Amino acid sequence: MRPMLLIDVDGPLNPYAAKPTRRPEGYTTHRLSPPTWFEERKSVMALLGMPDARIKPLRVWLNPGHGPALAALPFTLVWATTWGHEANEYIGPVLGLPELPVIAWPEERDIPDGGLFWKTPEIVAWAEGRPFAWIDDQITDVDRDWVRAHHDGPALLHQVDPAVGLVAEDFEALAAWAEAVN
Repeated sequence: MRPMLLIDVDGPLNPYAAKPTRRPEGYTTHRLSPPTWFEERKSVMALLGMPDARIKPLRVWLNPGHGPALAALPFTLVWATTWGHEANEYIGPVLGLPELPVIAWPEERDIPDGGLFWKTPEIVAWAEGRPFAWIDDQITDVDRDWVRAHHDGPALLHQVDPAVGLVAEDFEALAAWAEAVN
């Protein structure tokens, strides 16, 4: 069975924490207005007393080389992002990725105690013991320990620097892990 690669967008694919005036090398700028993001921004502006404020599109940096590099890995690719299904509409086409399965997050998100990332229990429940690697910028050792204690299959939790995004070493680490699992 091929392991799954669970992909977060913001951080690994969109290095949002890079200096705002300095797009990382190899990335292109995209101005996107996914409906979910637009509605959230609109709600925030209404709460701030500015219901008619203009909502600027979201600036997203994407590296078109990431799509072929991800597709070449020996994984089944899955979106594990708050972009949800909008990742297939807005991110995948820019990277040249086909439509991917999406982990659906609950509407109400429980924030676990002890520094555990809210996605971690959801991912383990979704994986149902199947082997997976997960790339995200918010993974910590707390999450790794929790997965070791609660997931019955192989798992790699790979933290990506949100100021840099995925780099060659990340792809090498993912490929080596997948080879070791198979």
